[in-house]
Amino acid sequence: MKNFSFLFILLFLVGCSSPENLEKAEEDSFIYESSINSLPLISINTNGNIIVDEPKVSADLQIKKGDSLIEVHQIGIEIRGSSSQMFDKKSYGFETWDENGEDLDVSLGGFPEEEDWILYGPYSDKSLIRNILIYDLSNAIGQYATRTDFYELEINESFLGTYVLMEKIKRDKNRVAISKNKEEDISGGYILKIDKPTGDGEWYDESFSFSSKYMPNGSLGQNKNTFFLYEYPDSDDIDNDQKDYIQSYIHNFENALASEEFKSNENGYRDYIDLDSFIDFFILNEISKNPDGYRLSTFMHKDKGEKLKMGPIWDFNLAFGNVNYCTGSSPEGWIYRFNDVCPDDTWLVPFWWGRFMEDPAFVSALKERWNNLRTNFFTNSEILQRIASLEENLKISNAAKNNFSKWLVLGEYVWPNDYIGNSYDDEISYLKDWIVNRLEWLDTEINSL
Repeated sequence: MKNFSFLFILLFLVGCSSPENLEKAEEDSFIYESSINSLPLISINTNGNIIVDEPKVSADLQIKKGDSLIEVHQIGIEIRGSSSQMFDKKSYGFETWDENGEDLDVSLGGFPEEEDWILYGPYSDKSLIRNILIYDLSNAIGQYATRTDFYELEINESFLGTYVLMEKIKRDKNRVAISKNKEEDISGGYILKIDKPTGDGEWYDESFSFSSKYMPNGSLGQNKNTFFLYEYPDSDDIDNDQKDYIQSYIHNFENALASEEFKSNENGYRDYIDLDSFIDFFILNEISKNPDGYRLSTFMHKDKGEKLKMGPIWDFNLAFGNVNYCTGSSPEGWIYRFNDVCPDDTWLVPFWWGRFMEDPAFVSALKERWNNLRTNFFTNSEILQRIASLEENLKISNAAKNNFSKWLVLGEYVWPNDYIGNSYDDEISYLKDWIVNRLEWLDTEINSL
């Protein structure tokens, strides 16, 4: 059957004055192009409920491919994100529910069964692919990152453009595969997240997080720039014994790393961490020059009887040169040295990474891993081919065209863009050129360490 397409005008009454509402106050029109190659469509009906940032409201979700109805689910949905909530195009978190509104594990879109999901809406990332690209690279080198797939989204019959269905980071045999934390053995599992502390109006609350014992420069002192949030067990479930265990583990690791014997095989920091996972985490953040790397949206996990591991990686929409502050757009410069460039930022990189680079064993392992990856998964041609494949999918399906017909951001500044391309091709070309230059810079710098 030959490809065909047709054009039709969709008129949207997109919203009310409330920023929590999906719709704008004005009537908006654009051209939507459909074809037999179109992405599957996620259609959500809130049945009159307004989606807000907590609590989740009940809705019905359908997945359609052309005229075929693929899946139907009841969900609870809310707006998600931090700074991204200021964008007109929102991202959403949702749970799949049963008929009683209880969590229900389902295999959504062919992903392994779970009940927590994310619909991420790329907006300031006009390539639409930065997160997907880095997650694919992480999975390719054996470090789990959330599975992703492209969809188009409509809510209450309002078309909202290109979205990415994503797994939420959770303890699960198919996600972060660590043991349940049980009373008889509280050595694992745990998931922690370095991020901005949030809570019931309090800037810092020990019920849901704890802070580093060391300042960003490595000196001893309670660090109000680095908070470890309890992700699993979360702040509602974790008990005092579990808190004491994981806090002591992190603080003992930091003590060993700050000590004069930090390079020692017997008394040094390597007794506490899985070195390979830390090196891969370092490489993934440096290859993308992620401005939030190490200091925000930074996950780590620990299983029973095992060492602390970094990851999964998370939230790279500002990476790959998509930021106009702290030299983030330049393909040169270490992101682990963010504090040198932006010392007045509230959220600084923990002293860990600079200290690691003082250890010849860490540097040697880093160089070996980097050069191995550069001959396999991270060659210029392989990374450019990944970009080209994602680009082709969004073009042949008309998803990119539809997205930028809905959201007129091409050629416009969206915080915190540095480069502003006039077309989707411009944005993809910038990304390709930037990453080639970044790889070349890292080749020189890593091998000269």
